[in-house]
Amino acid sequence: MKLSGKKILVTGAAGGIGSELCLALAGKGAILHLVDIDVTRLEQLRQAIQASGGKAGVFLCDLSAPHASEVLAQQLQDTVGSVDILINCAGIASFGLFDQQNPDQMEKLWRINVIAPMQLTRALLPGMLSRGHGRVVNVGSIFGSIGFAYFTAYSASKFAMRGFSEALRRELEGSGVGVTYIAPRYTRTAINDGPVNRMAQAVGMNSDDPSTVAMHVVRAIEKDRNDYYIGWPESLFVRINALLPRLVDGALRKQNIKTRPFALGH
Repeated sequence: MKLSGKKILVTGAAGGIGSELCLALAGKGAILHLVDIDVTRLEQLRQAIQASGGKAGVFLCDLSAPHASEVLAQQLQDTVGSVDILINCAGIASFGLFDQQNPDQMEKLWRINVIAPMQLTRALLPGMLSRGHGRVVNVGSIFGSIGFAYFTAYSASKFAMRGFSEALRRELEGSGVGVTYIAPRYTRTAINDGPVNRMAQAVGMNSDDPSTVAMHVVRAIEKDRNDYYIGWPESLFVRINALLPRLVDGALRKQNIKTRPFALGH
C-alpha cells in the first residue's frame, strides 16, 4: 500500500511508539489524525509534523472512558469524514503479582488495550467496507503470543488483540479491507520506565527503541502484511511456544526467578 495521501487515524499518537510512528508516516506523505489524552504533547507533535511539511489534525480523547470510541468516531466523521487506515496504537502496561493487581487499574487496562480498539474499529469499519478498501492495524506485543509471568493482565490483553485481529481478518477476506497485527518486543518507552526497565536490564532482555518499531510498522503496512513480529530470537520463540509451550515453561523458569523481586517492588 502506498501511504502518500492516505488519511490515517493513530491512537496513542503522543506516546513513545505513537509519536515516532506518526512522524514516519508523515514523512511518507500520509495525512495524520492524531488521538491521545495528552493535549500538550499532541499539539507539539502536530507542530513537528507541520514544520516538516506534513499534514496533521488532533483529537483529544480518553479511551478509557465509556463510549469514548463512538464519540471519537462521530467527531472524525463530522470533521474529516472517512479514514483509509486505522492504527490502534494506544496502550498501557501492568507489571506485578496478579493477586495484587488493582481491580480498577486492570479494568482501565482492558478498556484501553482491548475494548476501545474493538469499538473504534467497529465504528469506522462500515466506511471502509462501503469504499471497498482500507486497513486496520493493531499494535500488539510479543507478550500477546508468549504469556510472561508478572505481566498477566497485560499479556492477556495482547492475546485478546491478536485473536481479534485474526478473527476479523478472516471475516473481512475478499472485502478489500485488511487487518495487520504488529507484535513488537520490549520497547524502551516511558510506560516501561522504573521496575520494568530495571528488570529488563537484569535479565538481559532484548529491546528496541520506538523509532525502530515505527520503521517496522510502516514497512508492515506498505507490504500489506497480516502479521509482523519484531525481533530475533523473539519471533522464533513465538513459533516454539505455539508448538511446545511446556518447553518454553522450562526456558523461562530461571528468568521468572530473577524477575520476581522486581515484580514485588524490591
